[in-house]
Amino acid sequence: MLLNVGEPPSLLFNTNHDGYHRVLFRLVGTKSNRAAIGARVTIQAAGVKQFSEVRGGGSYLSQNDLRLHFGLGTASKMESVEIRWPNGNLELLKDVAGDYIYTLVEGKGIQDKTPLPPPSVSPEKGAPHGAH
Repeated sequence: MLLNVGEPPSLLFNTNHDGYHRVLFRLVGTKSNRAAIGARVTIQAAGVKQFSEVRGGGSYLSQNDLRLHFGLGTASKMESVEIRWPNGNLELLKDVAGDYIYTLVEGKGIQDKTPLPPPSVSPEKGAPHGAH
């Protein structure tokens, strides 16, 4: 969603059909702040390490999504997910499937998961990786 000065907002929709996997994490703090502002998530998938942090605010009169979004490419799972909460506590998860929105509660691990639509492929690219 884009807010336009003096105009109605614009909604952008990604219509890319590359067949790649992705994952989102929604963090809920219990000992740290409830929105988990300052938490850092590091994932490892297919030998590639990525990290992101939950940030409050974003720009003038705006707020970014507090969920962390990672692209996994052709990897359908993550070998590891490490959450460093704002108070310094560390949680480690192993073999976590992609294509979900996970709700992680501090000290309790995964409390909910919502499936994302399966990755699709445009007709000119053929079947998704692993599909027959």
